[in-house]
Amino acid sequence: MRKVLLGVSVVVNLGLLGFFKYFNFFLDSFVQAFSFFGTQVSTTSIEIILPVGISFYTFQTLSYTIDVYRKKLTPTKDFIAFTAFISFFPQLVAGPIERATNFLPQFFRKRVFQKEEAIIGIKQIIWGLFKKLVIADTCALYSDEIFDHYQEYSSATLVLGVFYFAVRIYGDFSGYSDIAIGTARLFDFKLSVNFRYPFFSRNIADYWRRWHISLSSWFRDYVFIPLGGSREGRFTTIRNVMIVFLLSGFWHGASWNFAMWGLVCGVLYVLFSLKSKKKHSFDTINPNRLPSVRAFFEMGLVFSSMAFTRVFFRTTSLAEAISYFKQVAAFTFKIDYLGIYRYAFELIPLILILFWWEWYNRNKEFPLFSVKPELLKTMVVILLIVVFGNFEDVKQFYYFRF
Repeated sequence: MRKVLLGVSVVVNLGLLGFFKYFNFFLDSFVQAFSFFGTQVSTTSIEIILPVGISFYTFQTLSYTIDVYRKKLTPTKDFIAFTAFISFFPQLVAGPIERATNFLPQFFRKRVFQKEEAIIGIKQIIWGLFKKLVIADTCALYSDEIFDHYQEYSSATLVLGVFYFAVRIYGDFSGYSDIAIGTARLFDFKLSVNFRYPFFSRNIADYWRRWHISLSSWFRDYVFIPLGGSREGRFTTIRNVMIVFLLSGFWHGASWNFAMWGLVCGVLYVLFSLKSKKKHSFDTINPNRLPSVRAFFEMGLVFSSMAFTRVFFRTTSLAEAISYFKQVAAFTFKIDYLGIYRYAFELIPLILILFWWEWYNRNKEFPLFSVKPELLKTMVVILLIVVFGNFEDVKQFYYFRF
């Protein structure tokens, strides 16, 4: 009976996700497949409104069901607590994806206002706003212009476009996570850390342990390990890795671009990680130490590899992604003046400020993490938001679409 109930829950949750997010995608793919063989199939698409955050709260619901089935969690009889766990407003639309074992019990304990946690929460919100308004939305101006008119610009500018978009995704998504976690702290809730300075990773495996941690760990615990993990030989491990990354690609969006992104990430993971047992990471003990030449090269290689996979994220079709890569491969070098009345390289100093600040605070959960007021640091960040924040063209959080 337990397996039946688990099966019903999985089918219902994935069925709703599949209908709202993938119905028209698979319908269109079905029609295109027949057209390839010269057969025309007439179908009618449905105008489906995608519920905001459905990918996130579907996985939260599944974590509850699976953990109850595995007897890691006692079923709750409090319907209000359960629905509050599923619909907790700070992280509802873009994560972190919370596990029932970690988050649900917090609704049953008495919560009181804690000054120290409130101070940390406000600082984390401020840091999240800095990454969103100053870094992500400014990067969006540059990356949107470059990607939308990539045929007009040199290869060097297109590479900068890839760089800017990668930083935009990080600032946008991790910024949202910081705002959500900080807001939850004000209400005496503890959400999971979702990012741990992924751009300082020295190998692909470490990158995925530090990027969107709640999703990576979800796929590890509920897909990778049940499939056999890495216990049954290298071939099985590679198969399981590729399944996880392909599913992750489709989780992000109903498009072959996202499937290709997952496939490429899986191949990179296999090539750069499975062949080596070394698990280098950045130094968190001495915050004043600069990276060695080798560490800097390894971090640059990981960052560049993952940044170029984001081309599949930003373009609207595989043909457009391939065309973008071809334009990059043309090796044309020119200092381009963009249609937004700025030179392509002007944003680099601002991004270096972010990297510098994060590097020297990489032993903390986030750079302003401290119970002490440290008013100077906080005021500097607020000043940067006021001076450099993009308030005229504030972008929707990128992951709201997923």
